[in-house]
Amino acid sequence: MKFKPLRLVYRFFARIVIHFFVPVAAMVALTGCAAIQVKLGMKVYLNKIPITSIQAKQGDGTGMAPGEKAPLIVTVTKPDGSAITTRDKVLWKDLTITPTVVGASKKGVVSLSRDPRISDGKLPHVSITVPSHPDLHADLDIPVEYDRQFTANFSGRDGSSGLDGNSGSDGSSGSSGSTDPDHPSAGGNGSDGSNGSDGGNGSDGEDGPPVQVRVALRAGSHPLLQVGVSGQGRESFFLVDPQGGSLTVLDEGGSGGSGGKGGRGGRGGSGGIGSPNGSSGSDGLSGHDGSSGSSGRGGSITVTYDPQAKPFLGMIRLRNEGGPKPVFTEQAVGPLW
Repeated sequence: MKFKPLRLVYRFFARIVIHFFVPVAAMVALTGCAAIQVKLGMKVYLNKIPITSIQAKQGDGTGMAPGEKAPLIVTVTKPDGSAITTRDKVLWKDLTITPTVVGASKKGVVSLSRDPRISDGKLPHVSITVPSHPDLHADLDIPVEYDRQFTANFSGRDGSSGLDGNSGSDGSSGSSGSTDPDHPSAGGNGSDGSNGSDGGNGSDGEDGPPVQVRVALRAGSHPLLQVGVSGQGRESFFLVDPQGGSLTVLDEGGSGGSGGKGGRGGRGGSGGIGSPNGSSGSDGLSGHDGSSGSSGRGGSITVTYDPQAKPFLGMIRLRNEGGPKPVFTEQAVGPLW
């Protein structure tokens, strides 16, 4: 009995944690409510503190390639030299981002269009200001890089999956008889469960379409490959740095759809209680699974390249398994844009 007061203390604090701290922590995690985060000391409002300077940088290195996203980190310095950032206490809602060439989310993530024609020859830039401290701002240039492993996917569509079969109906239980020794009667037999239906077959994957690839060279001290890939009524453009970059053209057949699962057979009804008991019905048979569809074949790929681009054709990788051998044609190809 001497431990009872201690157990009561534990229970008291456990209730405080469960009924107060856990709900508050869950609310902060799920809603990200700024007011609650500030109240708990997790964040600060910039209009409530003095600031001497702000700086901005990329959170994962420097430079971006078309199609990439990158987080920004903004650092705020206070008069005593201490600093806080958007990774800890600074709220993005207290900052204004003005992007040029790139896009920017309210959470400080910048994105560059996949189409290199939009950023070609330009320098993406973001300007960050603090409305509550209009005398402060930070500027950041983001170089565009092309030494990445790009992919142009023109593969056929995957086949659709077959529908699952329906489960069979369970059998009915037999009627009850009598176990009275003076007036015994047999229990009724349970009925059989019905069979499940078969699953549907998956459909075949689509063949890859005919694809045309055009390759031109932008000559200079640091040459770049201009590549246009077209098929199925659409065209994608790429700018590839041969020094570390590459482009993989996918023209594979789509995967066959998976077969549907066969329906489960119904359970036999139980025999009724009596003297003697009735027999239980037989379980129904489960349906057969459907067959998977066949994968499609790779499509035809034709590559037309400018003679100046020939030394760099190894940077263009083609994949069309099951399709015809790619055809390469050398002829003059002017600038693609």
